[in-house]
Amino acid sequence: MGSLLLCGGEKGMRYSLPHSRIMIHQPSGGYKGQATDIEIHAQETLKIKRLLNELYSKHTGQELKHIEKSMERDNFMSPEEAKKFGLVDNIISSRDAMALLAK
Repeated sequence: MGSLLLCGGEKGMRYSLPHSRIMIHQPSGGYKGQATDIEIHAQETLKIKRLLNELYSKHTGQELKHIEKSMERDNFMSPEEAKKFGLVDNIISSRDAMALLAK
């Protein structure tokens, strides 16, 4: 979910450090109990999955199908890959660069 908060930030203000790793993935959970309760949780997880995919698509500019495929498994990205994907706008290379951005 951290990557959703990152990409949902204001455009132009979404930063990554050069050695960061950013991961996107579908929701996961473990449920136990009666079969009916497990089914209820599974349906809720699928609803959340659809919502998350739509939000990632909105904030990254990626097609929904591409988001669905990208989030099928844990997907780790370098800052450069995350920028290309639309999760971040800038990669901060030094403290001096950050100071300039803050002004």
